[in-house]
Amino acid sequence: MYERSSVMELADRLRGELDRYSPGGKLPSSRALVERFRVSPVTVSRALAQLTAEGLVVTRPGAGAFRARPRADGPAAGDTSWQEVALSADAAAELVPRTVDASGVLVTLAAPPPGVIEFNGGYLHPSLQPERAMAAALARAGRRPGAWGRPPVDGLPELREWFARGIGGAITAVEVLITAGGQSALTTALRALAPPGAPVLVESPTYPGMLAIARAAGLRPVPVPVDADGVRPHLLADAFRATGARVFVCQPLFQNPTGAVLAPERRGEVLRIAREAGAFVVEDDFVRRLVHEDAGPLPRPLASDDSDGVVVHVCSLTKATSPSFRVSALAARGPVLERLRAIQVVDTFFVPRPLQEAALELVGSPAWPRHLRAVATELKNRRDTMTAALRLHLPEFALPHIPAGGYHLWLRLPDGTDEQALTATALRAGVAVTPGRPYFSAEPAAAHLRLSFVAVASTSEIDEGVRRLRTAFEQVS
Repeated sequence: MYERSSVMELADRLRGELDRYSPGGKLPSSRALVERFRVSPVTVSRALAQLTAEGLVVTRPGAGAFRARPRADGPAAGDTSWQEVALSADAAAELVPRTVDASGVLVTLAAPPPGVIEFNGGYLHPSLQPERAMAAALARAGRRPGAWGRPPVDGLPELREWFARGIGGAITAVEVLITAGGQSALTTALRALAPPGAPVLVESPTYPGMLAIARAAGLRPVPVPVDADGVRPHLLADAFRATGARVFVCQPLFQNPTGAVLAPERRGEVLRIAREAGAFVVEDDFVRRLVHEDAGPLPRPLASDDSDGVVVHVCSLTKATSPSFRVSALAARGPVLERLRAIQVVDTFFVPRPLQEAALELVGSPAWPRHLRAVATELKNRRDTMTAALRLHLPEFALPHIPAGGYHLWLRLPDGTDEQALTATALRAGVAVTPGRPYFSAEPAAAHLRLSFVAVASTSEIDEGVRRLRTAFEQVS
């Protein structure tokens, strides 16, 4: 594997030599650059790609690389300063300004620079994705009669039935809506359940994307602390009484970021507390299909134990397949279902039928259970590798809980550690990590990091990434 430092060094040297060539002039061949600088062909390719991204070099397949010609002057830039006044005026009239900090979401979506080990990813590495099974499913789906027609706005009945069986309990297909990914389903749920300016109770810490959804809807996130057994019921009851909130968003299974599973004795308590408050529980069941091999039997979704329509349930296929396989379900009982349906239709009309047909083909194929078993085995191996590497190289980091599902570990940093400085230094050392601050809706009690083991290519990358993180920690300590 090429090293990022070698790529950047070569790019710097080539950048400094561009003046030797006239605009449009051809640069030396890749073979000549390999021999001259004694680097690998991959390093040359990545360095040229960097200069191409900067607009300094143009590559032509079969012809080579050329110095880019100066861009012609474009039209004069417009004056957008008026927007500051317009947007500020809107915010002044809102109970809760709908400004959105998407940094906590973007950190898991942005591809790291070349050579950087990705400990901040939130999706399966391509080597773990069921690419052949998805391709075959999409091909079969495209040949189904009516596959390219307009689907029912609630989703294909067979797919709704499949999701309903997975949720269990009394949930039926008519109480399921097909949505375009879990993020979309959560957005629909919060818009349906709470008016702008209202408080919404959230776990603390919690998924930054959910906090961004709440704030974009003009809601006020109110934190409720979690421990190793999930949300703390007496604090949840206190929060409902203090705020008058009518919504609580939670992840009872392998919570993001702590990995906690809501304890059996707390499940009924959470539902009882919400019911007495006249409130909804939005259950984000996001990683049920990313269980580890040693997990044992999983608790059922909260929705399966709810007969009174307290729980609005969200689940998705995306985490277990591919970031582009955005098929999920939103399930609810009672009058709220019509409100959810209305918002879903207005926002997106429907999920494209070929994608729904492909989902049916995928989950109905023999490849699907094989894929889930393979992922369960690999996730356990990766979790164990990262845990062992952290204990060996970074014993100063506290690891209070090792989850049996999901794709990351939640670490508490030593007192006094600057997590932003460590994150930046780690990136320079060649490993991308996720700082803990965006996971809190209020001031955190300590600095944290979230390390993902799902987006890297192999366990050897995990070992190397932890070693690089150790180097970064020594620099900021």
